[in-house]
Amino acid sequence: MSKEKKKNDQDQNETNEVNFKKKEEIEEPKWYIIQTYSGYENSVQEDLLKLTHSKTKISKLIFEVICPKEKYFKIRADGTKQEKEKKMFSGYVFVKMIVNDYSWFVVKNIPKVTNFLGSIRGNNNDSRRPVPLSNNEIQPILIKIGLETKKNYDYLINKKVEIINGSFSGQVGNVSYLDYNQNKLIVEIDLFGRTTPIEISFSDFKEII
Repeated sequence: MSKEKKKNDQDQNETNEVNFKKKEEIEEPKWYIIQTYSGYENSVQEDLLKLTHSKTKISKLIFEVICPKEKYFKIRADGTKQEKEKKMFSGYVFVKMIVNDYSWFVVKNIPKVTNFLGSIRGNNNDSRRPVPLSNNEIQPILIKIGLETKKNYDYLINKKVEIINGSFSGQVGNVSYLDYNQNKLIVEIDLFGRTTPIEISFSDFKEII
């Protein structure tokens, strides 16, 4: 191999590495659901956690891995209670990661992984990029297993907020109602000269200070 060819290859590798770092800095990690063979959730979770501690670039793309479990009580023959634990979602593992072609390929090829939940097959039978979970989908799970605490938005009643997502993005209004069960709130905005209540998710507003 000529010196010029070696130099060109080295320059290309350095460029790719810089581009990878820039993209990594820009993209935010999101939660995805990995489908596994039933009974192999723990094995897949362990393999993913090993990747987070590896010295390869995949360790910079995977941030958290969970296999949500919940406790329940089983009544013994003598009438006493025995605390046990079971998986909340059989056949699924949740991973917080940055998805690109590289990380997608690595995770899909972990033994006992079948695919990302939400991946759609195209006309050429090629899987498209998976769809991440929204905050409203993942937050109740994280709260239930104790990784997050439920936020209290009571102080927002009658306060002004700005809607940041959806058809009414950019509109400002007063919060009139909170629904913690649905993780939603009602904002009253001025629409065509009339006060109109708009229901939005907790993740679709920002406070006006």
